[in-house]
Amino acid sequence: MSAVNSASASDVLSQYQIKQDDKARGGSELGKDAFMELMLAQLKNQNPLDPQDNGDFIAQLAQFSSLEEMQNLSSTVEDVAGQFRSSQALQASAMVGKTVLAPSNVGILGNDGEITGTIEVPASTGGLRLSVMNQSGELVRQIDMGSSQAGVVSFRWDGEDGNGNPLPPGPYQIVAQGSYPSGPEQLGTMVSANVDSVSLGKGGSITLNLAGMGSIALSDVKQIN
Repeated sequence: MSAVNSASASDVLSQYQIKQDDKARGGSELGKDAFMELMLAQLKNQNPLDPQDNGDFIAQLAQFSSLEEMQNLSSTVEDVAGQFRSSQALQASAMVGKTVLAPSNVGILGNDGEITGTIEVPASTGGLRLSVMNQSGELVRQIDMGSSQAGVVSFRWDGEDGNGNPLPPGPYQIVAQGSYPSGPEQLGTMVSANVDSVSLGKGGSITLNLAGMGSIALSDVKQIN
């Protein structure tokens, strides 16, 4: 039986080597087709007097199977991610023109002449008060809302000062306070705002651009009207 030419076998296998230039170009990944070709070339050029061990061959087949499954899984995940991003984009576009309830202490007095929202009351209070300030920090309206149980309390300001005069449109600061034995405590507020536009960020994150109130993450929205 003729001996296998080791130089010839080396030449056959050398065509499957990953060149340095390929690495520089990002071509260092071995696909399943190239993996199979490499394994067949190795089998055809092995020494018949010292053939490959069965265990090694089975291990290579297992590696090939794992590689194929990983590539198929990667393709499936990419498809699902693409469908998810498309769904998010569609949902985001439907948000434009909607009114949302978002955490803020600033409300925009618009043409409807009112600002609405909610107050988060952590514990029962005997005196809940809502104060409204203009852009100069001047108190323009104070509303005593009486006692309140713990929970979420809705509020509405009609856009008028304490004398019943309508105030100009624009941003107003909303400050809620509760009266407690330890003293007055400022409470968290959420204000209704209109969605002017929607931005899609990296990773499919959605940002809502609110009229006169800047941008917030969709996850911060508590209610959509």
